[in-house]
Amino acid sequence: MARRRQAVTIRHVAADVGVSLQTVSRVINNEPNVRPELKERVQEAIARLGYVPSIAAQRMSGSRSYLILALNDRDRTIADWRARQGTDWVDQMLLGGMLKCAEHGYRMIVELVDTHSDHVERELLAAIAALQPDGIILTPPHSDNPLIVRCLAEQKIPFARIGSKEDDVGMPISMDDEGSAATATRYLAARGHRRIGFIAGAAEYNLSGWRVDGWQTAMAEAGLSTQGLLHPGDFTYASGERAARALLTMDSPPTAIIASNDQMALATLEVARALGLNVPEDLSVISFDNTPLMQFTQPQLTAIDQPIAATASKAVELIIAAQKGEGPIDELTVIPATLVERGSVADAKQTVSA
Repeated sequence: MARRRQAVTIRHVAADVGVSLQTVSRVINNEPNVRPELKERVQEAIARLGYVPSIAAQRMSGSRSYLILALNDRDRTIADWRARQGTDWVDQMLLGGMLKCAEHGYRMIVELVDTHSDHVERELLAAIAALQPDGIILTPPHSDNPLIVRCLAEQKIPFARIGSKEDDVGMPISMDDEGSAATATRYLAARGHRRIGFIAGAAEYNLSGWRVDGWQTAMAEAGLSTQGLLHPGDFTYASGERAARALLTMDSPPTAIIASNDQMALATLEVARALGLNVPEDLSVISFDNTPLMQFTQPQLTAIDQPIAATASKAVELIIAAQKGEGPIDELTVIPATLVERGSVADAKQTVSA
């Protein structure tokens, strides 16, 4: 029976070169305080022995853990997983964050935290103690949760706040929700729509309010009334269904609706069909998020494409820069979104007065 090959550790490399474990760790971490000749010898031994550096070895320098922790909303994420509805937000966050981490020799770990829990600080401190991350990425609604924000500020850990504009502590990063909603509204107004409905997202997310602000601003610019055209939702399909039905059964219904996420936009399509309305001939629809499903609806949905991957990537960059003491860390960073035109928007029907 063949014997299992013994794994090469950092101790083997140190013994081979005749240096300390800390010296090998400094070479692995590409730190500047190692003589070029010694660095070359250590790198040669690593290659010859086939040593693969571990996170534990990288931590031995004592200055960094090379881990970045991303926190996402537990209840909403698990609900989406259990409903088999997909979690494109998490996927895109991992895409941008993990690739950027890999460029710099970091790892990303995702934890789910209930922002409403009375024990949220205890959960957070336990995760920090176990992982000792170099930085933390907060996603909505954690980004503006005062308990979480205060806890991280007290721990003096660099943290990025996706979906926040607050620059008191942490590094705020916005996907320009207000500007995106205004862009969608102006696009519809330019196509002749005068009654443009809006289905808002969950009130606990500050970005929901910013999107409403953008819609209201663009409507005012075009001289259009918003009276009765705003209905609340909570990012669920059911809430979109209720809001769309309320809007489309008005005495003077909107000719276009902007929904604050894809689930509510899908509900709007179904309500329109149930009421005998054709999209986009009778009703134009624009969504937020632009998850992959938007390409397979009938018709395909025009949507605001949120740059989640680019935003997560930027969050990683900011955290690493903060670790090195580089660059401003309290200025708002804006990653602009784009409007993806598909088949769910048409010119408004022109009414002929008698």
